[in-house]
Amino acid sequence: MTDPRPVISAIRDGRGLDGPGAALIAQGLADGSVSDAQAGAFAMAVLTKSVGPAGRVALTRAMRDSGHVLQWDLSGPVVDKHSTGGIGDTVSLVLAPLLAARGVFVPMISGRGLGHTGGTLDKLEAIPGYLCDQPEDDFRRIVRTVGCAIVAATGDVAPADRRLYAIRDESGTVESIDLITASILSKKLAAGLDALVLDVKAGSGAILKKADSAGRLAQALVETANGAGCRTSAFITDMDQPLARSAGNALEIHEAICALRGQAGALRDLTLALAAECLTLAGRSADGLADTLDSGAAAEVFGRMVAAQGGPRDLLDRPEAHLARAPLILPIPAPAAGRVGRIDVTALGHAVLALGGGRVRAAEAIDHRVGLNRLAKLGEEVGPDRPLGMVHAADDTAAQVAIAAVQAAYVLGDGQPGPLIRDRIGA
Repeated sequence: MTDPRPVISAIRDGRGLDGPGAALIAQGLADGSVSDAQAGAFAMAVLTKSVGPAGRVALTRAMRDSGHVLQWDLSGPVVDKHSTGGIGDTVSLVLAPLLAARGVFVPMISGRGLGHTGGTLDKLEAIPGYLCDQPEDDFRRIVRTVGCAIVAATGDVAPADRRLYAIRDESGTVESIDLITASILSKKLAAGLDALVLDVKAGSGAILKKADSAGRLAQALVETANGAGCRTSAFITDMDQPLARSAGNALEIHEAICALRGQAGALRDLTLALAAECLTLAGRSADGLADTLDSGAAAEVFGRMVAAQGGPRDLLDRPEAHLARAPLILPIPAPAAGRVGRIDVTALGHAVLALGGGRVRAAEAIDHRVGLNRLAKLGEEVGPDRPLGMVHAADDTAAQVAIAAVQAAYVLGDGQPGPLIRDRIGA
């Protein structure tokens, strides 16, 4: 069968999606034999009727196999972590070298930011010389010798997803749980993983703001990844406040370095929890994981990874010498004295975007210097001597716009932070 129309009709009529049908659609998306009209009809049929758990597995496998799938021959398990995106989330930069320091391998294929959440690759590109685009041979060499690498996807990784991703945006089908699941997992599983941990955010700064929506996505991701042969679990984590106290690329790199040096905080706590889950899924002990972080072993691996990917060898010793500073740094005055009761975290992300620290369209350039740091968290006191944070801006006009946006995002009251990890959905 080479005609996609019967596959689309079957989904439309509630008869689901099987392996051969998924393969036909995925290959047609990759090679162009499925037209844009057919791709849009397919996406709409999936959104309105769903393909169910078995159909999600079939579609994920087919989209994964539409391009190159890595295979590894290493001395330890191959693992990774994926986050659905939030503000101040630099877990990947700490977790990958921490796991590598424990003898597992982390070939992390990451993305750039689009919208209010930052991208791991954008943050790394704040490091002078760091090359996210690595040929496969170099990617393999770095993973084998350092233990981890964080790179951009090559053009032959899950090409069906790259095409369907754009179609979903144009056809109004972005929110389909089935399509979100297949999109995330097809790219991750193409890395040839033995185990995967998912960090699904819920709260005011998350893409999925309601806990029940985040729970449905997490359940679908875990069921589908395990059905596709990769041992997987998920945490639903809090995004009602920024994870760390910085938002903006160079500022987040600096905070990740502080966490690698042992600084306490939610970034450290979540990294340790996710790393322990990765080790457990991979059949390794997580005992003494905090000691591995505090000993400097993870920081040493991070430094080697940065150098192997073109960055400065002394980044950890002299971050201020390498990470560019914005020309204007100003405090963000609190509108009144009191405790932080609520934060519109998405608004903080949009404030960074307005400063030039993110992109709305894929081709836009980023100013890696700008952003926010020292952000106040829920329940903390603010007032005349305790600002909401600091703004790092290219000029005074941009700074004043950001200050007003951050002030509007903070509401004083009696709010307290909820649990960092709201739920776990097991393998």
